[in-house]
Amino acid sequence: MEAWQASECPTTRRDESVLEQGVPDPYRWLEDPDSPETQAWVTQQNNFTNKLLTASPVREKFVKRLTELYNYPKFSCPYKRGTKYYYYKNDGLQNQSVLYTQDSLESEPSVFLDPNTLTADGTAALGVTAFSESGKYFAYGVSRSGSDWQTIYVKRTADKTDTEEVLKWVKFSSIAWLHSDEGFFYARYPTPTFVEGDAEAPKAGAEVDANVDHKLYYHKLGTSQDEDVLIFDTPEEPKLMFGIEITDDGKYLLITVYKGTAPANKLYYAELAHFIGTRESLNVVKLIDNFEAEYQYITNDDTLFHVKSNRSADRNKILTIDIAHPAPESWKDLIPESTDVLSYACCFNQSFLLVCYLHDVKDILQVFSLDGKFLKELELPDIGSVGSITCRRKDAEVFYSFTSFLRPSSIFRVAPDGSTSVFREPIVNGFNPADFQSQQVFYNSKDGTRIPMFIVSRKTQQEHLDGSGAVYLYGYGGFNISLQPSFSVFRVVFMTHCNIAIAIPNLRGGGEYGEEWHKQGTFERKQNVFDDFISAAEYLVANKWCSPERIAISGGSNGGLLVGACANQRPDLFGCAIAQVGVMDMLRFHKFTIGHAWTEEYGNPDDAEAAAYIKKYSPVHNVQTEKPYPAVLLTTGDHDDRVVPLHSYKYIAALQHAHGKSEKQTKPLMIRIDCKAGHGAGKPTAKAIEETADIYTFIHHTLRLEWRDV
Repeated sequence: MEAWQASECPTTRRDESVLEQGVPDPYRWLEDPDSPETQAWVTQQNNFTNKLLTASPVREKFVKRLTELYNYPKFSCPYKRGTKYYYYKNDGLQNQSVLYTQDSLESEPSVFLDPNTLTADGTAALGVTAFSESGKYFAYGVSRSGSDWQTIYVKRTADKTDTEEVLKWVKFSSIAWLHSDEGFFYARYPTPTFVEGDAEAPKAGAEVDANVDHKLYYHKLGTSQDEDVLIFDTPEEPKLMFGIEITDDGKYLLITVYKGTAPANKLYYAELAHFIGTRESLNVVKLIDNFEAEYQYITNDDTLFHVKSNRSADRNKILTIDIAHPAPESWKDLIPESTDVLSYACCFNQSFLLVCYLHDVKDILQVFSLDGKFLKELELPDIGSVGSITCRRKDAEVFYSFTSFLRPSSIFRVAPDGSTSVFREPIVNGFNPADFQSQQVFYNSKDGTRIPMFIVSRKTQQEHLDGSGAVYLYGYGGFNISLQPSFSVFRVVFMTHCNIAIAIPNLRGGGEYGEEWHKQGTFERKQNVFDDFISAAEYLVANKWCSPERIAISGGSNGGLLVGACANQRPDLFGCAIAQVGVMDMLRFHKFTIGHAWTEEYGNPDDAEAAAYIKKYSPVHNVQTEKPYPAVLLTTGDHDDRVVPLHSYKYIAALQHAHGKSEKQTKPLMIRIDCKAGHGAGKPTAKAIEETADIYTFIHHTLRLEWRDV
């Protein structure tokens, strides 16, 4: 890899006349992705970055080893629809997983839908999917180039041919079929004003326009989208979003209403007995018409609805609500709140509940009767995470996946008699779990809060802690999302050949200890998250895992914000910072695509009180000039319509302006902008390997790691 040449660092035009709330916004022009100047800037930045990365001899080693180890079969949990079973499988290096079908668990499978055939480069991915109740039809969404936009198609399961259905401009939607198979409900936005084509046009997903006016529609099978019936919307509150599902018995349509990403929603329902495909035939009842808590449907017995809720329960519980007697004082706790976080629940075999709890960031599976009585705990193979569960009330069996830092995702089956067995267990050639170890430690943050952290490493590194090692420190800390143990071939390659440890702290803002833990990292308390992450790095240094110059910090999306803020606040504590698809301009995040939904996490910058605390940590607005920065690599995608790339554009421009030509800045400040790529979901395997190879090459060079052929 070539040495950092400050004289070659790109410069970005500044317009000092542009202000945002009295604060200079000199790179506002980079918000226009279609301007020739922005496109020329992207080309210049990519050329600068690629010159350094492609010159490194270790990059091809990373590509080779990542490809070799990633080449093993990966399976999803199977599930039954109609008379057949379905599951996803990736042979190893396929860009997208393929959906297979089989008559029984023992019969020969056949390909049902292969998304790899949709485009030559693998950038079309399956999104939302749903089989009709009988299993005769399969509705599926296709996203392109990583965008959140999807187009829904319908396939006949008998002959695997598509119907004429093409439903465009679908985003943040589920698909809920009537049990009669006549049609389904879904959510979409109005056709964007910029469009001169359809949802598959290259422009779609590269725009920055705000997503507003979410609407629920009913689509009758065999008709055009123009004939779809609008069944619910809130024009008086255009930023609300909706979820939709149909109860297990097919009697009720459920509408969940969200005003952002906070774990709180309204819950409405409508009886379907007299629905004839018109809005007038649906009487929507506002069962819960406030945003005071979250309510997630599990199952129902006629008018008795069982829901997972955080109402008066930070760690969640299961409530029973009789919609015939809907007053809150009539609600009953079916499974009360416990000391662990109730993260998921489903009904199976007619009268049983499978409940997943999170205990100190490790999953526990328990079985209850439908009257709330504890029956037993399912023994899990290790300390780790339940990745996914497939179960329905009508099905007698359950499948779940399990993974840990040292165990690839394995599939388990719970039989009708309650016994559990391994259904599928992959083998990763070249990986020996006995060479590694994982541990959980606890450390104190700045304010004394006890924070858990996982550390995974080669055993030889653990045996020689003298401060000379290296650590890849990954964090998130937001949106009630928990970072749990999971297996990654990519991390195995990094640990094996570069002798680097992986550290993952469970920062406040996540969901590891319930809603109060989440709230401690939101709004004016967001600094707690940065303090937790900085304290994790200080713990690693104090305990001789590494020195500051041998720490690479990393995070994506909200975690990209974390990396940017911490690099600004403590540039002396890290040797390298990798921020992927980060939220960097905190004064304008709410103006683009779905950013307005995040005001429930960060606060609204248009509010003076919120703006005051947001300004204190916004990465774009807090680039300091006194100390040199660690090596910085930002990554983003030109079709990221979740966190639009302008965030990363502005931050790297600010960094390069402040330090790009400075003699004190001896480490590179760069950005990698991927084409036909989005926020991450559906990313083709080939692109994932290329991106990871670039990131690891950058860390290898800037932390001065040694490649070890093992």
